Amino acid sequence: MPSEERGERLQIMLNQDELRALENWRFDKRMPSRAAAVRELLRRGLAAEGFDLAGEGIRSKQFGIVDKGGADASADEDA
Repeated sequence: MPSEERGERLQIMLNQDELRALENWRFDKRMPSRAAAVRELLRRGLAAEGFDLAGEGIRSKQFGIVDKGGADASADEDA
């Protein structure tokens, strides 16, 4: 299989629950590496429909893998 050049590095920080969720998904799907799993999840997420835009003033820490966050965080703060 030809190797695709990946010229950019992306670093993310995960808490233990998020890392555990990623690792569980990776092993369940038999992904060869964490990087491959993250790329596949990004591909699926970008292809998904129904994601509302993040509200103004939403912080990065409000976008989680395990807990409710992201676009839904703005609704939580209004409640």
